[in-house]
Amino acid sequence: MDLDGQLKLSHLLFKERVCRTCGQEKNLMEHFYRIRRGSGLSSYSYECKDCTKKRVVLNRMTSTVLNKWEYPDW
Repeated sequence: MDLDGQLKLSHLLFKERVCRTCGQEKNLMEHFYRIRRGSGLSSYSYECKDCTKKRVVLNRMTSTVLNKWEYPDW
């Protein structure tokens, strides 16, 4: 068995990353979304899950075409 390879892989699993939005250092596996296939560090986003959820909620379209409808002024 290749114990050196397993130790290096387990070291990557507990990596910490700093969120680009909030600036806090968080656990890579628990607090960041995986955006690409692969096991490398680059397969995880640079924005934490909490900041991603806040951004999506703020940018979500709140009004639709039906809400903006007014009676036409002929």
